[in-house]
Amino acid sequence: MAQHLKEAPRAQSNAVLDLLNKQVANWSVLYMKLHNYHWNVKGKHFFELHVKLEELYNEAAEHLDTIAERVLSLGGKPIATLKESLAESSLKEAGGEKTETDMVGQVVADFETIIDELGKGVSISEEHDDSPTADMLTGVKASLQKHVWMLKAFLG
Repeated sequence: MAQHLKEAPRAQSNAVLDLLNKQVANWSVLYMKLHNYHWNVKGKHFFELHVKLEELYNEAAEHLDTIAERVLSLGGKPIATLKESLAESSLKEAGGEKTETDMVGQVVADFETIIDELGKGVSISEEHDDSPTADMLTGVKASLQKHVWMLKAFLG
């Protein structure tokens, strides 16, 4: 019986660590994509979007650091290379010329992908009695939901 008790937390941790590392990868790719858009945005909303995209990549950096540190606090090792991030991420790099509308639309789509994954991550965390991780993911999800609402309002 004691052996069983020792193995259960490791299995639980692996499920949580896997979902957290997926988010480390997502936020790493998103961080770079938001920078790409910030540097390359053009159009009549340049000033507004340039500032908003900077706000978003700064927030992305905070989420990335928080999630990676959660991985470490659970005894895991966060994904820490671009190659690993691109391989693991649900998101794709920004590529080619994009209009300001295309950029905002892609950010919305990426945020919606992450929102969906965070919802699943909350469930997995709760199944493994990891309320701190569930709470952290819920907070990130709420922030993204607000951004999606605002960005969709911008798009009209």
